[in-house]
Amino acid sequence: MPQPITPQPGQESVWDYPRPPRLEKVDKRIRIVFNGQTIADTTAGYRVLETSHPPVYYLPPADLQMQYLQATARGSFCEWKGNAIYYHLTVGDKRIENVAWAYPTPTEKFRSIADYLAFYAQPMDACYIDDELVTPQPGEFYGGWITKDIVGPFKGSPGSWGW
Repeated sequence: MPQPITPQPGQESVWDYPRPPRLEKVDKRIRIVFNGQTIADTTAGYRVLETSHPPVYYLPPADLQMQYLQATARGSFCEWKGNAIYYHLTVGDKRIENVAWAYPTPTEKFRSIADYLAFYAQPMDACYIDDELVTPQPGEFYGGWITKDIVGPFKGSPGSWGW
């Protein structure tokens, strides 16, 4: 088991997040830029907090440039949220496959994020919480966003699969 980093004032430790995860409304501005185009700009997002993971942000379709997103055949299952669907993102000559996901019919506890989309930060030009550039969660499986107010260590790094 990893040794959690002690949070400083104004910080949160991902090791204090619950399991099963908790859903929280976010009043901060969330923006995503890809291939020079702002594809998301909202103050109406949610974040999911789960032990050892940086928050995953879910954004309302009304605040996304949905014309750049195409539903895919990929799906997955989360024991807490239910069945997910995925999206490709195409802006101009650049395309990223399965870069966003949503829960069209989530479990009761996560009903507030029905059809909201979450994005992997790593392949984007930039993802911001307020004006802070986000650091992607390590690894390719998880979609957490790391900011200066979050401390780990974070699941997704090499050797962390069993955490």
